[in-house]
Amino acid sequence: MADTMKAALVQMEVQEKIPDSLARAEGFVRRAAAEGADLCLLPEMFCCPYQTRNFPIYAQEEGGPVWRELSRMARENRLILAAGSVPERDGEGRIYNTAYVFDPEGRQIAKHRKMHLFDIQVTGGQCFKESDTLSAGNAVTVFDTRFGPMGLCVCYDFRFPELCRLMADRGARVILVPAAFNMTTGPAHWEILFRTRALDNQVYTLGASPSRDPASGYTSYGNSIAVSPWGDVLGRLDEKEGMLLCTLDFGREEQVRRELPLLAHRRKDVYTLAENR
Repeated sequence: MADTMKAALVQMEVQEKIPDSLARAEGFVRRAAAEGADLCLLPEMFCCPYQTRNFPIYAQEEGGPVWRELSRMARENRLILAAGSVPERDGEGRIYNTAYVFDPEGRQIAKHRKMHLFDIQVTGGQCFKESDTLSAGNAVTVFDTRFGPMGLCVCYDFRFPELCRLMADRGARVILVPAAFNMTTGPAHWEILFRTRALDNQVYTLGASPSRDPASGYTSYGNSIAVSPWGDVLGRLDEKEGMLLCTLDFGREEQVRRELPLLAHRRKDVYTLAENR
């Protein structure tokens, strides 16, 4: 496995029309490749304005036009494309918030359907109910790369420590999180969660968000972030559109796990975390 990986986190403005969002994403993917990135991470719902009524309207099947464009971008730019998330329609008409990953040949190597639907009501803050139009996935997603195994989840999934621990148990060295925290949850919890999940599981955590658009129906916090297994913030954007480049040193990850062996010190004779398969 490679010792280091250069990652590009894309924070882009979501457009009303799918082709416009795809073109904007492709510009960032090309820039990432030109700057030597091995992996490019797009935001949650990067080609669908984040409102529940839009998910069925923008949804496409796996293998459809958006999927094919993402596969092409990965292949032409010769990188791993963790393609944020998109609304996916299955054969029975159910809609999912789905994250695809493509290898440098354009082959799909992972697919994660958001497991935990964002149904919240914060007094004086955000109200949102994904379950109005979305169905929940039911799989823990870890996939292999030449940099080692990586975990993948979508936004609200990341709040659940059991899911991240299961990914670490499967060998994940990085957890990728396309996300769209809002102006209630973002300032309060965004950085805390990425640093905590990195520390708990001694992995790199990477979060890519849409840029902030106060005129939209859902205002994203932005602040795309990369955190080390020691909990250091390697880089963080502000609210504006942009791209964050960071280098992940897996030797440092091994050092952290060796010197502070949290995962090895777990009392599995007292407590366990079981996965239903």
